Amino acid sequence: MSRGRKQVLSGEAAQKKTLLLWPGVVAVLLQWLLMFVIPAIVPKAMAFGLIGGLLCGLMIIVWWAFFSRAPRFERWGAVVLMIVALVITSRIIHESIQTGNMGLMFTIYATPVLSLAFVIWAVVSRRLSDGLRRALMVATILVACGAWTLVRSDGITGYGITDFVWRWAETPEERLLAQAENESTEHMSSLLSTETGANWPGFRGPYRDGIIHGLQIETDWSASPPVELWRRPIGPGCSSFAIHGDLLYTQEQRGDDEVVSCYYLMTGEPVWKHRDAARFWDSHVGAGPRATPTFNDSCLFTLGATGLLNMLDADNGTVVWSRNAASDTDAKVREWGFTSSPLVVSDVVIVALAGKMVAYNLATGDLRWVGPDGGSGYSSPHLMTIDGVTQILLVSAIGVTSVAPADGTLLWEHSWQEGDKIMQPAITADGDILFSAGMRKGMRRIGVAHGPDGWTTEELWTSIRMRPNFNDFIINKEHLYGFDGPNLACMEIGNGKRKWRGDRYSGQLLLLADQDLLLVLSEEGEVALVEATPDRFIELARFQAVEGKTWSHPALAGDVLVIRNAREMVAFRLSLD
Repeated sequence: MSRGRKQVLSGEAAQKKTLLLWPGVVAVLLQWLLMFVIPAIVPKAMAFGLIGGLLCGLMIIVWWAFFSRAPRFERWGAVVLMIVALVITSRIIHESIQTGNMGLMFTIYATPVLSLAFVIWAVVSRRLSDGLRRALMVATILVACGAWTLVRSDGITGYGITDFVWRWAETPEERLLAQAENESTEHMSSLLSTETGANWPGFRGPYRDGIIHGLQIETDWSASPPVELWRRPIGPGCSSFAIHGDLLYTQEQRGDDEVVSCYYLMTGEPVWKHRDAARFWDSHVGAGPRATPTFNDSCLFTLGATGLLNMLDADNGTVVWSRNAASDTDAKVREWGFTSSPLVVSDVVIVALAGKMVAYNLATGDLRWVGPDGGSGYSSPHLMTIDGVTQILLVSAIGVTSVAPADGTLLWEHSWQEGDKIMQPAITADGDILFSAGMRKGMRRIGVAHGPDGWTTEELWTSIRMRPNFNDFIINKEHLYGFDGPNLACMEIGNGKRKWRGDRYSGQLLLLADQDLLLVLSEEGEVALVEATPDRFIELARFQAVEGKTWSHPALAGDVLVIRNAREMVAFRLSLD
């Protein structure tokens, strides 16, 4: 071998040995620590971790392009290839990762994976020949990006974690549709109804406050555990239940149809199904209706995720009347669909299309009135009496709006233009209103008064010591029980100060007022009993009820607890005290 050739090889070897690798290694370790390790320990740090992780990704690019000492072709070739690979991948990944905020989530997840793969390549290949090194670089970048085309998202959790599954894996809905092929109307109506006296007319109970009076249950579940009555698969959706007598009503998605379903409460056997040709899907939750049916005077009122409003005969599902509320009001379907559970007041049924309330004549389905536009929002109309005046409240983008139920006339509004409003308001014993901005922005208490010059509102306090996301809260005596992020918390109503912060549930809850007892349904499908007392957090019992992400509100009619998620529903009988 010639002396010149030896010198070239010696120079190449020296160049490879002088690669500056430690900054890249430190940056990628810090990136994974910020994005995954710290948020798992301190959930509040997730937002900062994501921002810090993306900045670490930028640091890795800067390091490689300017300070790695790699050959110029490798430095800039890698940067260009990363950008091109990410852009192309973002166009061909599954729609569940591509659309809406999930497009941003793809960037957030792809960045640390690509960074880690690239730094590992840089370290492992530093002594390889140029040709092999560069070939492996191309393969590493393409595989790290292209692997995302093999997965899809089944939504996100309340903690902001994406549920990835293989792209072509069968969904629970597909399995349900295959199993339900032989389910016929004749089979549905073959059983005899048994009157139970159970009553849970709709979303969060009779008053939409999640509070139950006149019921006391056994709290020692090790000695008297809840008894499972039945369990069955169900189509996707976030609906909860309406219950009357021995009949249970909910909404679900079955293929291209939104379905209103009726089942026997004590057996879970299907009774009837009403179908509408509509399908809504978003990348956070998945497919299916979001609202809960409302039972009123032998009729059932339902709102689909695209705005289809039905009045059905509760005994057999026959359509009394049906309207497309979105078309009637030129309302655009929002990011998470229409989520309002219908509210029946006197001779009207009221729904919210985003931040606008719409009322229909109960008997005919004729449009009665359209309220003021509050912008976006995912809360439901809420009936309250303030200063002796019956009114309908809606929490939306602008804050809280109150209208007269007869004609939709604006009574008052209070501005708080933060977050995406999702939760229901609540009224205190002295007539003040509590509501949340949602999206972990905090809580506010306002005073509302009716004087000679009309209605006035006053902000009494705003607190970030309880920051619910989409989880409703409950008032018990002088305290508020709800969620601070994923953690159950107790807050003093008088001053907005937090009393305690308990375990992570990130779910929904009910209050058994006679026992000062919270029944909590966690996002992971666990049911827990927690004392609704301000002194400290005390969990009495917990058990696993369903598997998979659980966002729907529980329903409790008599001693029967019914819960569901997007995959299955189950009923338990609770032992009475």
